[in-house]
Amino acid sequence: MASSLKELLAQRAALDQQIAETKDKERSEAIAKVRSLMADYGLTAADLGSRPAKPAKPASKVAAKYRNQATGESWSGRGLQPKWLKAAIAAGAKLEDFHV
Repeated sequence: MASSLKELLAQRAALDQQIAETKDKERSEAIAKVRSLMADYGLTAADLGSRPAKPAKPASKVAAKYRNQATGESWSGRGLQPKWLKAAIAAGAKLEDFHV
C-alpha cells in the first residue's frame, strides 16, 4: 500500500492533534485526581515539599591569572586556553611567562 507524501503528512497531522487532545485530557484527569486526594487527606502544596526556586546567583568575575603584556589580553585559567596563549606556547613560550 503506497501512500503519497501528502496523505502521510495529513495522517501525521491528525495523529499530532489526537496526541495533543489525549495528553490534555489525561493531564486534566490527573490534576483532578491529585486535588481529590489532597482534599481527602487535608494536604496543601506545602505538605508536598514544593518550595519556590532559589534565585540564581549573579556570575562573579574571576581574576586574571595570565596576561599578554604586549596586547593586554588576559585569561583566568578557566576553560579553554585562548588563541593568543595557544599561539604563544606553540611559538616556544611557556605558560609561566604569562602568569600575573
